Amino acid sequence: LSEYGEQYAMKLARFAEQTVCKDENGQEIPARLWTSSLQRTIKTSEHIKHPVICNGTWHQMANRVYRNLDEIFAGEYEGMTYEEIAKLEPLVSNRPRESELRSMDKIGYRYPRGESYFDLIARLDPLVHELESYQEPVLIISHQATLRIIYSYFMDIDRELAPKQEIPLHTVIKMTYDGWMRCTKEEFYLGPDVPSTSLLTP
Repeated sequence: LSEYGEQYAMKLARFAEQTVCKDENGQEIPARLWTSSLQRTIKTSEHIKHPVICNGTWHQMANRVYRNLDEIFAGEYEGMTYEEIAKLEPLVSNRPRESELRSMDKIGYRYPRGESYFDLIARLDPLVHELESYQEPVLIISHQATLRIIYSYFMDIDRELAPKQEIPLHTVIKMTYDGWMRCTKEEFYLGPDVPSTSLLTP
């Protein structure tokens, strides 16, 4: 993690202990923790405490690691900036550049040897159904594209608009859903502020 990421991880651990794992009366309740299999989400979770509660029957916030929650795979462009991608693409007058293809159809565009948002929706589907079956709060530490899809599902946003949803950095979005009524949300900005970057945004 960067210095900013480490600061956020510590703030998130405090938030989890004080908010996610407590009911509205301040009493401790069972809660769950999910992360992707990528190191940056696992490291973001490492300050979260895991006490055994409920008379020894519940391991609080025991981390479950899911590959389904991994970021959308950018294939040949994984880890590259937009500027680096532009340098790789030849100037061919009769063919759009990859960046142009992506902007024309963000949900359907598949990175070379990578994934599209449709692929991401398919691999998240079983996890969303599992998520709906739980009564306990679930803290999900994942990535921009993945969180856009989960957010859009519960907020009843058309999937064509899902790739355009903004997931603010270093912010916890609390979504409350009972399976019947419309999902409600609250946002908790934890910080710190981070300078902008030109890295590829899924």
